[in-house]
Amino acid sequence: MRRHLSLLAICLGYFMVILDATIVNVALPAVGRDLGGGVSALQWVVDAYTVVFAGLLLSAGSLGDRTGSRRVFGAGLTLFTLASAACGLAPSVPVLVAARAAQGVGAALLVPSSLALLRAAYPDAAERARAVGAMGGIAGVGAASGPILGGILVGLVGWRAVFVVNLPVGLLALWLAGRYVPAAAESLGGGWDPPGQVLGILALTLLTLGLIEGGAAGWSSPLALAPLLAFAPCLALFVANERRVRQPMLPPSLFRSRTFSAATFVGLAINLGFYGQLFAVSLYFQRLRGFSALDTGFALLPEGIFVGLSSMLSGRLIGRAGPRLPMLIGLVCGAAGFGGLVAAGRGTSYWLLVGPLVAVGFGMAFTMPAATAVVIELAPAERAGIASGVLMASRQAGGAVGVALLGTLLASGPFVPGMHAPMALSAGAFLLGALATALAVERVPVRHHGRE
Repeated sequence: MRRHLSLLAICLGYFMVILDATIVNVALPAVGRDLGGGVSALQWVVDAYTVVFAGLLLSAGSLGDRTGSRRVFGAGLTLFTLASAACGLAPSVPVLVAARAAQGVGAALLVPSSLALLRAAYPDAAERARAVGAMGGIAGVGAASGPILGGILVGLVGWRAVFVVNLPVGLLALWLAGRYVPAAAESLGGGWDPPGQVLGILALTLLTLGLIEGGAAGWSSPLALAPLLAFAPCLALFVANERRVRQPMLPPSLFRSRTFSAATFVGLAINLGFYGQLFAVSLYFQRLRGFSALDTGFALLPEGIFVGLSSMLSGRLIGRAGPRLPMLIGLVCGAAGFGGLVAAGRGTSYWLLVGPLVAVGFGMAFTMPAATAVVIELAPAERAGIASGVLMASRQAGGAVGVALLGTLLASGPFVPGMHAPMALSAGAFLLGALATALAVERVPVRHHGRE
């Protein structure tokens, strides 16, 4: 019972992180009407969270390995809960963006440590695969309930309620974590990598800024060209720094495994496609089809339901067959769903979009627990935090780039053709992930107390 309550605390924290990635999208038009701002301003309401989240994940994972994942998990829960309250009280878009960035810091502390704590709570790999599936299922509930809950809250209370809803969840998770969550592996000790941290978040911020401003101000604008041109040397400096320093934030040794590298790329690809799609489709329903926030939540509900269901099914299949098969099934299914959404137009019947939406939700959630299982199984116990941070950083970087890039495609011309390009791009990202899985992901053994 204690172990299951520990899992519940971990899942509640993860639930809030996923909920905020989906609940905010349906509230964006209401935020724009209340606080002002066009598509680019609304993109920053989303990307301020994901850029900071992605940029700090690696250091947060390393921090958990060095100082204790349980302590870092508690700090992340506390900060995320407080920042959610600040979002709900924000009087302007800049203040809201700053509070969203603070949420990103809390999420970065919370997520890698949660995966390290899950590994400590479930030493048996088959049980751990099911626990990963359960965590994905509860996160799927967050994804599923986000659009509909957001629509209800915006319609009945206002957009601020989509952030305040985190407060009771955060307080319950903090109470459970204090009583039931065990400590993870012993810390590594050692130093830090400040240059790597600065260069990593700067590179991601430059890329995101360039993509967003390219759509808002034009690709020839200095606001777009300057950050995009600066991104490449900044990324090169980051890679060179990680190869040079004694204790890098992103250990190059982790990428000696082709399977680990492929799983990390898959994490980036699926978030680029899925969260970019969620941003684009939410605006499609509300701005082009005239749906209310509540109607949009109901429209996205089929996708969200299958996010929750397929995560749990994936965990069971991983325990029996390993992660490779569910990754391939999920990625191909998601790509087919995006292909169906390419046909979305102003007069397209909603019922023709249900099947593609279901395929996208199923495909993303069927893939992610398997990619997570790959990373958890391949990483040494004492490096579980940083390895989990690598995967989550790749996912959040993909989400940030996806929202920026797909939002830019939407803003660069008529809405309907703008919808076609993002969906085609998302399908391509999933197919590339499937190719990487087929070529590089080997069967990771699932052991039952030392026996395969």
